[in-house]
Formats: sequence, structure tokens, C-alpha cells
Amino acid sequence: MTTLSIVGVAGSLLFAPLLVSAADLQTIRQRGRLIVAVKDNLRPLGFRDGQGQLQGLEIDLARQLAQDILGRSDAVEFRPVTNADRFPAVLNGEVDVAIANITLTPSRLRILNFSLPYYTTGAALITRDPAIRQVADLRGKAIAVLNGTTTVEVLRRQLPDAKLVGVTSYEAARAAIETDTVAAVAADTTVLTGWVQESPQYRQLLPVLSSELLGVVLPKGQQYADLQGAINQTIARLKANGWLEQRAKYWGLPQ
Repeated sequence: MTTLSIVGVAGSLLFAPLLVSAADLQTIRQRGRLIVAVKDNLRPLGFRDGQGQLQGLEIDLARQLAQDILGRSDAVEFRPVTNADRFPAVLNGEVDVAIANITLTPSRLRILNFSLPYYTTGAALITRDPAIRQVADLRGKAIAVLNGTTTVEVLRRQLPDAKLVGVTSYEAARAAIETDTVAAVAADTTVLTGWVQESPQYRQLLPVLSSELLGVVLPKGQQYADLQGAINQTIARLKANGWLEQRAKYWGLPQ
């Protein structure tokens, strides 16, 4: 949920010239495969299982898009990316689209196109302290949160009495809660769901503190309108028939 400034993206383009033009729908169909930027370390959205295979809600969605666009669910090439690489990969034409835990924000809409949302996420909290049963129990407590994220502002509104401890990475946040430096960690619910699945001593406190929409990201430009339309058509169908809700439940994501 890190806020990406327009200046930051524009600056990255100045120092990293466009390599190729991103593919439109016709080019993708002629090529015979859809190239998608995904996460490979973010359970349960996109991660590698014990056999090294990519799994997760966003991986499932990418395969559904390939099925609808190309007629085969395996006609997809996954390109794992870091958070910092997600937008340059799309803007530089290295991938056709990105499905990588990207929330829709006004600043991002100025430089990128988004599909219809496929999941509603938000800021949430986890703790391992059995005495903390609800969000209100964290009043006056220390909470680890990534610096520069939208979660910081959410916490200031929802828990003004909490002591926010800024960290630079999720690893640092985990270390803080493991050493009892903080009583809880605040982050995107999709991130924290993965922590709970991997480490049952953590408990996620519900409800979530905010609501943000995840969408498929693609380049701006009229030449990509058909691709955006095809993606939106698939997402609308998957919502209407309950597939998205069922897969989110399958992966343990809160509704």
C-alpha cells in the first residue's frame, strides 16, 4: 500500500528510457501468450509453493485472463517483480499487464490504466498478544508500520493514541513484534493474511481499518483500450459467477 508519487515514477522514466512499446490485444493474440508481472513472495496473492510453483489469487486470475484472451489458461508468462519494479515493468513494455497487489489511487491513475477491481483490501493489524482481542485494545500501544505508506495516515485517524514505530521493511516489522518491541503490526490485509497462514501464533484483528481496491495495471493509451476491455469483461464475469469470491475464500483472504 505504499504511496507512489507521480514525480517518482516520472523520474524513473527519465533515467530508464522505454525499451519497447507495450503490446496491444492484437499483438498479444498473435504472440500467443500473455506476459504478466506478479509477486512471488506475497502469500496468498502470489507466492511459490514447496515445489517452486507459483500459486495464489493473482496467479489464478492471470490464468483466467489467458484462458479468455488466448483460449488456454497456460498461455501466460509470469515475470516476478519487486514492489519498486511493478510500474516500470508496465511503462517500459517489459510486461503486458501487472497483477501484483497494486491498489488504485488517483496519482497512479494519471500515468497508468486500471481494470475493474478484483479484490477489496485495506489496512489491518496483527498481534500475538492474547490480551489484545480487538482494535480498541491497541490504544496507547506501540504499532510497527512501514514508513511512507498510506497505512500511517489510516492509523493516525483510527488510533490517534497509538505509538507508531516506523520501519523500513516487513522483515523489520516482524522482528519488532517477535521481540515484543511493538504490540502489533499494521499493513495491508493481504500481506498480514499470509503471515497468519505461515505463523499461527499471529492473529489478525478485524474489521480492517480501510478499504482499497486492487486492479490489473496496464499502460495508458487508446491502443490498449481493447485489452482493457477484454480484462474488464473477464473480471466482471468472474465477479458475477462468484469465482473471485470463491478463490479469495480458498486462499483465506478476508471478505
